[in-house]
Amino acid sequence: MSPPQEVLLAEPRGFCAGVDRAIEIVERALTKFGAPIYVRHEIVHNTYVVNDLKAKGAIFIEELSDVPPGATLIFSAHGVSKAVQQEAQARGFAIFDATCPLVSKVHVEVAKLAQEGYEFLMIGHKGHPEVEGTMGQLDHGIHLVEDVAGVALVQPLQTAKLAVVTQTTLSVDDAADIMAAVRARFPSVREPKQQDICYATQNRQDAVKLLSPQVDLVIVVGSPTSSNSNRLRELAAKLGATAYMVDSAAELRPEWFAGIARVGLTAGASAPEILVRQVIDRIKALGAVSVRTMDGIEETVKFPLPKGLRIDPNTGLELAARTPETGAGRS
Repeated sequence: MSPPQEVLLAEPRGFCAGVDRAIEIVERALTKFGAPIYVRHEIVHNTYVVNDLKAKGAIFIEELSDVPPGATLIFSAHGVSKAVQQEAQARGFAIFDATCPLVSKVHVEVAKLAQEGYEFLMIGHKGHPEVEGTMGQLDHGIHLVEDVAGVALVQPLQTAKLAVVTQTTLSVDDAADIMAAVRARFPSVREPKQQDICYATQNRQDAVKLLSPQVDLVIVVGSPTSSNSNRLRELAAKLGATAYMVDSAAELRPEWFAGIARVGLTAGASAPEILVRQVIDRIKALGAVSVRTMDGIEETVKFPLPKGLRIDPNTGLELAARTPETGAGRS
């Protein structure tokens, strides 16, 4: 059978502003304070990124009891519960919070509405650290809904003040279906002021919707623990494409490409572009002769770093605070 002829790259793909910021926080902390720097949970869900930071001196832990007194601790991009925040403060660590600002926005909304007497439904995946962090903003009154069927099972104590929040990395379409079921059962439910699913998740899923009908095979670069990467593969498959997710080029199998004329390629928001380039090189070695990038939204969103890490790499001096920028990307 003939080898693939073309690789079609989704646009946008790969790192989002929250991931960029989280990785930069760890790298700047290592530069400023030296190794080791402790990070609660994987800073982002990508094997390559985590291993790279480990090599530079980051130590990833799940239990705060594994962090020595006086150490520098960073919370991952997924966010943490109030209990984790309070324990870390009580233990006296120097803390930097790499929680994605879009996740922090959800935390702020939960705290604000809880003071007004609201209960919450959280649409998300059980066990995901972002879900644990958001639900952990309260000690009661927040109920997890994982799918449409779960909407019928949830039993809030009251419905007069009921609000919905969502995990930021869900399938946009699945979340919309669940939200429709919530709305049908609880007509007066308060929906988010802005869609909780982040701009980067939305943009990458929209790009896969454009990509999938144009190709014979879709490859998603992302780690198994990455929620948004898994959703990209599921979406491509739902649209009728044969789709695989790989953590690296080494996981590509030649038989996937037999008889395939055009390969679509994208990457989850926590997957670095170097992995995409390695996958392209491997597909070229299998016979692909051209690479083309789709037209797509250019993301220009940037998030400021925490106070204490805005340092000039040339002088080592603290920089003035930067103002967040939002640009052409959906935000």
